[in-house]
Amino acid sequence: MAVALGAVGATSFEPLRLFPLLLLSYAGLVLLLDGASESPKRWRSAAIVGWGFGFGIFFVGLYWIGHAFLVDPDRHGWQMPFAIVLMPAGLALFTAGAGALTSLRWRRGSMGRIFVFTLCFFFAEYLRGHIFTGFPWNLPAYGWGASTALMQSAAIFGAYGLSLLTILFGASLARFADGRSARALPVLLFGVFALLWAGGELRLRGANDAMVEGVHLRIVQPATPQSEKYVAANLVRNWRRLIDLSSSPAASPRTHIIWPEAAPPFALSNEPQARAEIATLTGDTRVLLTGDVRIDRSPGAPPRFYNSFAVYGPHGNLLGMSDKFHLVPFGEYLPFPETLRSIGLSEIAANTGFSSGPGPRTFTIPGAPPVGPLICYEVIFPREVTGSPRPAWLVNLTDDSWFGPNTGPMQHLLIARVRAIEEGLPIVRAANSGISAVIDSYGRVRASLALGLRGVVDNDLPVALASTPFPRFGNMILLALLLLFLGAALWPVKSYDT
Repeated sequence: MAVALGAVGATSFEPLRLFPLLLLSYAGLVLLLDGASESPKRWRSAAIVGWGFGFGIFFVGLYWIGHAFLVDPDRHGWQMPFAIVLMPAGLALFTAGAGALTSLRWRRGSMGRIFVFTLCFFFAEYLRGHIFTGFPWNLPAYGWGASTALMQSAAIFGAYGLSLLTILFGASLARFADGRSARALPVLLFGVFALLWAGGELRLRGANDAMVEGVHLRIVQPATPQSEKYVAANLVRNWRRLIDLSSSPAASPRTHIIWPEAAPPFALSNEPQARAEIATLTGDTRVLLTGDVRIDRSPGAPPRFYNSFAVYGPHGNLLGMSDKFHLVPFGEYLPFPETLRSIGLSEIAANTGFSSGPGPRTFTIPGAPPVGPLICYEVIFPREVTGSPRPAWLVNLTDDSWFGPNTGPMQHLLIARVRAIEEGLPIVRAANSGISAVIDSYGRVRASLALGLRGVVDNDLPVALASTPFPRFGNMILLALLLLFLGAALWPVKSYDT
């Protein structure tokens, strides 16, 4: 039953967006923990229930990771069945721990257990997002993807704060099973979320739709299948595809051209002819922002590879580069590499693995406000997306062809939209196979190109907002909520039945 509840809850995320089911799944989990609390080995029973729920929600929500192992099936195909089972099983250890912790202070039928549940399962989500570089994918807040209005509250609470409130709301629904006198909490929380939705609607109705004057973007979506990208016979074709799409006619001149993550099928530093074509493409006034592979050949050391972002100004002058700082475990680097390589595992996206950069940066570029680059996975980390000084827009370069043909890229886009709301910054997203998009500071998609299509997105750049409460106050609002909930969880046990 716990596995089934988790699987049902996962349908709240993209692409189905059935958000009431996430709330109901949390309520069902509270009732299962009620049963576990009466077991002679209550902590073990609660851990098993928590693990089952986590396995269900991660198995259904992250099934698409298996697609990455089929890009090169000869090398990695054998790993796919293990990955799609072992990764959810490993992530479910966080929810197993949360279940076990609830048993330390749990009384069936009490209101206090709702706050105990909320705190334990919230900390499981927070740890999941931070331990071993973190994997904060499909946080409970993203279950509200069907409502852009309600997601506006991320500008105040952030994704973790909204996740905390979401867990509490869902868990509170279990109070309907506790009797007629126990319904005050879920009714109160229904009112809170109604107010959050109404506030979001008002915010959107007063939204600033202005565009930055003089910045005319072209996002290139080459839609080159990952299995064809680095095949020697296709390199020239793949490069010409980038150049031709970038140079195709536009209704008005484009000032800034944006290519996806690792868009060139070779390291640009190794190809002077490609650099010459970039000089022609940028001409006297244009700027190219692109992914690239940077190779560090320090004397006396083996070469080091970096998944990088590069800015080429007029006449192809290289104005700056930054390196990806949040690498994908098992994709771009191996944890415990010697041990894992000894059993035949290797990085999926790079034969030798990538090295990581120092952190987020802000670039000054010609003809546009300062920009902050984010490469692929980096956009999923709340409060870790902007450098100093604060940029006026973010560029997210990605190659979501690794994520499969539908669910993974759609979830990734939603996460980027929430980052835009949190920071009050537009995000321009260039994805190799889609979904490329221009997202404004309210998380609205202003222009996009669908999955699997080859083409360009021509659009202007939305303006940035003044810094929202979330980046200004950080996690202070979240901390205040946690202290409030902790007080409710620690209220004397004899009062729990009220």
